[in-house]
Amino acid sequence: MALRFLPAVTLGALIFAPTINAPALAQSVPEGSPAPHWVAPPGNLPRPERGERAFSLDTLFDALKIAPDAESAKAIEERIWAVWMVSGSDTCNLLMSRSKAAADAKDYELAIKLLDAVVALKPDYTEAWNRRATIYYLQKDYGNALADIREVLAREPRHFGALSGLGLILQEIGDDKHALEAYRKALAIDPHLEHLPDVIKTLREKVEGRDI
Repeated sequence: MALRFLPAVTLGALIFAPTINAPALAQSVPEGSPAPHWVAPPGNLPRPERGERAFSLDTLFDALKIAPDAESAKAIEERIWAVWMVSGSDTCNLLMSRSKAAADAKDYELAIKLLDAVVALKPDYTEAWNRRATIYYLQKDYGNALADIREVLAREPRHFGALSGLGLILQEIGDDKHALEAYRKALAIDPHLEHLPDVIKTLREKVEGRDI
């Protein structure tokens, strides 16, 4: 499933080829640029409210777009993450908890093995794919990270965390044009993402030139 906002053939090959040797292509973010970062779920998430999942998310995303301030947006973001984190499986919950502990300890190999098990048990659980993409990114395994981001966005196209992660990877490998598109998509979904407006401004000037 191609991402409609990323039409380039070369980019499609990058996303759909998990064995690509992306670290060899990695470039540093220009000095003085705003520092983008991977958007991850916060700790101590609230319990998701009862109700039909799709309806709850639709309502929350509508509210996120019109949140009057950063504090209100943060509360809505946390509720969205809370819904996303629900696996519906005690086994998956345990494996996710252990994978987080392993990642926190920088035992990325173990964390990925645990997430492999979650994905095998519950392939429609979006957050397992997203967390594994995050860990692949930390290992600079950009090919596998992009492949997992594809899986996340196929299941939840509004996943602002995965979209910002996509932009981050593309920026690091020097594809500023498509990084800008990914960041813009993330910000359209969540207008209160921290630092993203500054990152977009810098990339826009680099890709499209300064306003006259």
